[in-house]
Amino acid sequence: MLETPATDLLRARYGADAPPAEGPLNAVLELLLSHRSVRAFLPRPLPPGALEMVVAAAQSAATSSNLQTWSVLAVEDPERKARLSALAAGQKFVAQCPLLLVWLADLSRLARLGEARGKTLEGLDYMEAFLVAALDAALAAQNAVVALESLGLGGVYIGAMRNKPEEVAAELGLPPNVMAVFGLCIGWPDPAVQAEVKPRLPQAAVLHREQYDATAEAGAVESYDAAMREFSQRNGMGDQAWTPRVMARIGTTAALTGRDRMRAALDGMGFRLR
Repeated sequence: MLETPATDLLRARYGADAPPAEGPLNAVLELLLSHRSVRAFLPRPLPPGALEMVVAAAQSAATSSNLQTWSVLAVEDPERKARLSALAAGQKFVAQCPLLLVWLADLSRLARLGEARGKTLEGLDYMEAFLVAALDAALAAQNAVVALESLGLGGVYIGAMRNKPEEVAAELGLPPNVMAVFGLCIGWPDPAVQAEVKPRLPQAAVLHREQYDATAEAGAVESYDAAMREFSQRNGMGDQAWTPRVMARIGTTAALTGRDRMRAALDGMGFRLR
């Protein structure tokens, strides 16, 4: 059977034994299917105007009711990046990347609008408001990732920004009602450090039609465990399947690395969520 570019892309994303049926393919889909995290960067800055264009792409993402309850903070100062790296589980690429973007769930802007008009915005005190802000930030950031990859840049998300949210907030001078939900390291990928596309769960585990149906899930997970074991071996990451990693990552409170106290942290940062 003749193999197409779509065949190669889908096999890379799902493993050779579990690619879905091929469909339409264009340059945008090729870019999305080729995504990989980049953790090693060349020591050179972004092109002039690249940050602003990436943020413009981010602001082009959907936002709930056009509330735009997110902000992004660009960090280039080496000393600040080093301090943030220490707060984010010591991940060295936080300090080494040319540019760190910290994506913020930001309800403070709306609070200031209300204060300037002498109006209390009661809706900001509910979990829905924070959920909207976090979702808006994620949608914006993913647009940014696609934009930067289209320019030949690479990046990696940093969820460990939530390990010590109060300390991160202090480092960045965040006002009440603002939280750093994740970071994003950006730069030119180092060609000496090749990053392989990581397989994802087969679509049988995530694609449901009409109603939720998990009957194919066990087989899909078994297949994915095998694919991830092979991926880990090829990339010098040991002999570990996906399921054991999931069990280790969320199996204990300690494994949450401080994120188990998220609700208390939010309270201390000015959020009054009901």
